[in-house]
Amino acid sequence: MDSYALESFLAQGVERLMRDIIRVSARDPRSSAFILKFSAECMRASKKRERSNRKGSHVPPFLICSLTDDCGMDCEGCYAKINSCHNAEGESLSANDWLDVFVQAAECGVNFILLAGGEPLLRRDVIFTAARCKNLFFPIFTSGTVIDSEYVELFDKHRNLFPLISIEGEKISTDSRRGDGVYDTVTEKMVELKNSSVLFGVSVTVTKENVKEVFGDEFISDLNEKGCKAVVYVEYVPVDGRDEIAPDEETRAYMALRLAELRKDHHEMMYISFPGDEKASGGCLSSGRGFFHINSRGGAEPCPFAPYSDCNVRDMTFDEVMKSPLFSRIRDFTLLECEHGGGCVLFERQGLINALMPEDR
Repeated sequence: MDSYALESFLAQGVERLMRDIIRVSARDPRSSAFILKFSAECMRASKKRERSNRKGSHVPPFLICSLTDDCGMDCEGCYAKINSCHNAEGESLSANDWLDVFVQAAECGVNFILLAGGEPLLRRDVIFTAARCKNLFFPIFTSGTVIDSEYVELFDKHRNLFPLISIEGEKISTDSRRGDGVYDTVTEKMVELKNSSVLFGVSVTVTKENVKEVFGDEFISDLNEKGCKAVVYVEYVPVDGRDEIAPDEETRAYMALRLAELRKDHHEMMYISFPGDEKASGGCLSSGRGFFHINSRGGAEPCPFAPYSDCNVRDMTFDEVMKSPLFSRIRDFTLLECEHGGGCVLFERQGLINALMPEDR
C-alpha cells in the first residue's frame, strides 16, 4: 500500500471511529458537545497529515504512551512487566515532558493518544495534564482498581479522557488472570462511573480460551447494563511463551464474524479490534505507519510489543522522532507485511528488529 492510499485508509478509519463515538455518546449532552468540537479538530488534523504526506513525511493519527512501568497488579502474561527490563535506564518523563509530547503530537496532526502503562492512573500528574489538552482524545487503558472519587470527578468534567477498564470476561476468567476479587472491584467501578454519567469502555485481551465468552451475547449484554460504551478487543501476544492460546487464523475469522454481528445488532456500544484487519491496511500499522509507542522514559518504539528504540523524545522533536532510522528500516524492510502466528508480527521477529538497530545507538 503506497503512502497516499495508506493516508486515505487511516483518514477513513478515523472518520468511522468518530461516527461510532458520536453514536454511543448521543444520549449524553456534555459528551456529545465535546465530540462535535473534537470532530472539527480531527478534520483539521487530517489536513495537516495530508500536507505532511505530500511533503514526504507521514504522520500517524494515533500514538501510544506508556506513562509508567509501575503497577500494583501481577497479571499473567503482562507484556509491560516482561518488557520493562528493556526500559530500565533513565528516569521517567515528567508531567511537563509528557505535555510537550502531547502538544507537539497535536501540532503534527495526531488525534488520539492512548495512555497505557503499567497502570497509567498512578501518574495522576500526567492524567490531569492530559485533561487540559482538549484538542486530543485520550483513551486510558487501566486496571480500573485505582479509580477513586477524584478520578470520577475528573472524567466527568473532561470528556477528552475515556477510561478503558481491563477485563478478561466474566468473574472466573477475569480473576484467574488478574487476581482474586478484581472482577467485583472493577464492576463496582463501572457502576460508579455509570451513576456519574461518565462514558467508559473496557479492554479485553482475547485468547483461544476466552474468545467465545468475550464475544458472547451474555457478556456484551452484561457490559451494556453496567453502562459500558466501548469494547476494545486486543489479541493476546505470547510474551510469556504460551503460544498455544494466541489467536490463530481460525480464531481471527471467528472474531471478524462476531464483530460484524455485534456492530449490526448491538448499536448501544462500539467495538474495536486491535491489531484488527491488517490485510486491509497492507500490514501492521506500527513503526509510524498508523501509530508508534513512547515508553515511560521517552524512548520511541515501534509498538509496546517491540521494546526497541534508537531515539528519545527528550533529545529530539516529535517530527524528528517520527523519522526514526529504526522505524524507516522496519518499513523499508517490508517487515510489517509479513504473515505471523498471532497478535504481533514484530514480537515474532525480535532478533531481526534488533539487527536493524543503528550500530551507534
